[in-house]
Amino acid sequence: MATLKIQHLMTLAHLMTLGCQDRFVPVTTLTLGQAVGVSQQAASIHLAELESNGLIQREAEGRGRHIRVTKKGYAEVMRISSILNTAMQYRPPCVTLQGEVVSGVGEGAYYMSLPGYITQFCSKIELTPYPGTLNVRLDAESARTILGIGEFSNVLIDGFSDGQRTYGWVRCYPILILPDINCYMIRLERTHHDPCIMEIISDVHLRSKADITDGSRITVSILPGD
Repeated sequence: MATLKIQHLMTLAHLMTLGCQDRFVPVTTLTLGQAVGVSQQAASIHLAELESNGLIQREAEGRGRHIRVTKKGYAEVMRISSILNTAMQYRPPCVTLQGEVVSGVGEGAYYMSLPGYITQFCSKIELTPYPGTLNVRLDAESARTILGIGEFSNVLIDGFSDGQRTYGWVRCYPILILPDINCYMIRLERTHHDPCIMEIISDVHLRSKADITDGSRITVSILPGD
């Protein structure tokens, strides 16, 4: 077995949860198979393969078998664990988007004034939004890049109902336009905007603060999460 297969890793990991890395422990192929989701026959084969590769030791005890994970087996599980931990902690680098400021249709001012959203913005991202959004029509390359935005850390603003209609969720992504401006790009569950339109919220009037108007070219950096 040149490399550890997933079924062998699952078997080794389960054996370690039973304490097999410290001592010989009685284990039956029936209970082992049930624990890792394979048949009794498959569990028996896995154990034989692990033993032949020096990852476990087995001893006969009466009519049963006692199993211990060897130092080699333990080291292999820890190696895989380290790789998985590194993968889970990965954060994508900062991504830059470019586009042109355009006028909206007034939807942003309406939605940013709804108490169901404002309360959550204040509590979850500590921002009381200026009534309205800054709309940016992204360049073609940036529009393609934003399709992978789900990889970035974001804050979920839950949808809600006011008793007359329901409103969808909003995801807020921390971004940088100018160093002293607190702002977020938002992605909406429900929107009439073209997918290439990026909407930005802030606690200030961004057009005035950043001195931008329709047609202004801006660069936005999406910040990685903590």
